[in-house]
Amino acid sequence: MSTVRDLQAKAGEEPITMLTAYDAPTASLVDEADVDVILVGDSVGNTSLGYETTLPVTVDDMARHVGAVSRATDEALVVADMPFLSFGVDQPSSIENAGRLIKDAGAEAVKLECGPHTVDLTERLVQLGIPVMSHLGLTPQHVNQYGGYPRQGTDQDAAERILELAVAHEEAGAFSLVLEHVPSNLAAEVTEALETPTIGIGAGPDCDGQVLVVDDVIGLSDWSPSFSKQFGDVRSEIETAVSEYVTAVETGTFPAEEHSHEQDDLEKLY
Repeated sequence: MSTVRDLQAKAGEEPITMLTAYDAPTASLVDEADVDVILVGDSVGNTSLGYETTLPVTVDDMARHVGAVSRATDEALVVADMPFLSFGVDQPSSIENAGRLIKDAGAEAVKLECGPHTVDLTERLVQLGIPVMSHLGLTPQHVNQYGGYPRQGTDQDAAERILELAVAHEEAGAFSLVLEHVPSNLAAEVTEALETPTIGIGAGPDCDGQVLVVDDVIGLSDWSPSFSKQFGDVRSEIETAVSEYVTAVETGTFPAEEHSHEQDDLEKLY
């Protein structure tokens, strides 16, 4: 089974692969593909729970999906997203929520959407034995503050703040950093500055690894961000299969004789 130390050892040596998963069947398939890290993202709110943003996702939601993924995963490192307002409000509740995702749900690390307020929390969680993956750049839990999902770090001051926070979280003990939707040259500089691995999403090719939402990768989403890529077309396959099922039932070709069993010695009931 992969560990945070295995991930750290890959920095600068071997590309790191990371995908989201939200249920046991998907996690099993992702794990069998030898993905290094499975992220149970709070993006479950958008992909599986019908929300427009990640903000309504609760710790209960995350615990349920993390549990499903962790039970189906043998090799990949399972990282759980800390949902909106489950951390950073006060340290005791932040620790309790992170601990629940580790102790009860089976995650091996948590991910925090970071800012100046999460440096001390990162240090405390690591002291308690909870590995922390930090996340900078576009942090979707700030959608109402951003007014959408714009690229981050596009001016000198913003880029310097991201670099400073990346270093501060590494010094606090974070074992890796997700960089989302930032200029590729900024991601390259942050990667160069850190000893711990960077994992990019919309951050160019120079990070130590890459992460995408699995729904985008397999082509299940009806929309994907410009920095993503569809490697399959599962949506069309599902549409075709469901349409053929409906047609078969309506025309009486399903169930056929091979899909049924008749009990010869059963007496007529009516």
